[in-house]
Amino acid sequence: MAKIAFFGLGRMGSGMAARLREAGHEIRVWNRTPKDEPGFVAKIEDAAKGADAAFAILADDAASRDVWDRALPALPKGAFAIEFSTLSHDRVLELAAQAQANGLRYIDSPVTGLPDVAAAGKLTLFVGADKADLDAARPLLEPLSAAIAHFGPVGAGTVFKLMINLMGAVQIAAVGEGLALAAKAGLDLDQVAAFLAKGQAASPQAVRNANYIAGGDHTTSITFTGKLRRKDTAYGVALARKFDIPARLGETALDAYDRLLRAGLGDQNESKIVAVYEKKL
Repeated sequence: MAKIAFFGLGRMGSGMAARLREAGHEIRVWNRTPKDEPGFVAKIEDAAKGADAAFAILADDAASRDVWDRALPALPKGAFAIEFSTLSHDRVLELAAQAQANGLRYIDSPVTGLPDVAAAGKLTLFVGADKADLDAARPLLEPLSAAIAHFGPVGAGTVFKLMINLMGAVQIAAVGEGLALAAKAGLDLDQVAAFLAKGQAASPQAVRNANYIAGGDHTTSITFTGKLRRKDTAYGVALARKFDIPARLGETALDAYDRLLRAGLGDQNESKIVAVYEKKL
């Protein structure tokens, strides 16, 4: 079994670390806020020292840079550095170069799935990596995943993740706009959500957020905050611009999430985007 340093114990990371521990790996974990977690260490460097692999699932580019700048030099040569976070494409390429300069094997592996899926070890991993590195890392990744999709070299996994998250942001903004319209016109939102789920406009993103909006509760069971959706949307729009794609729908969704955050609502579930259209924020 492997020695694994695990960085980030948020809604996703706690379940992922538990799955690795259940698979028999020795896990040392670090989080910015101390947690009552088996194997918790106070310093990133102590978690990384002597590890066969280091895993991270963090909020954004800044958090990734803060963690890996300390972890990479502490890892032994030949160890894996595996990033599960949704980061900007530029940050992923920068991190891969830093890992290579430190003699490490880097794998770009953003994930999809909600916290309950992470805890069950049923995530889908979107991987960008050298094939030989991925093959060698599979025994470490399998306890976390139901599927591993290899899209190409480092950075390719992040391209796919940002693409689908940008599409998701557009869908969620459209659901907010649509249900605000339905409510204003006097329709019953439970009925609207139920029939939306049966129609051609249905998607997991649309259905889940329509149900949140119909229920009117954006704080009790948060799956993904508006702040995180805004971050992913901004990274997706930046990627589109990098490849000379206009991304006008993405920019519209980004503007809606910017308005949500300016109203101080970014820590609620992303479904709170409906407020942008209800209140004309």
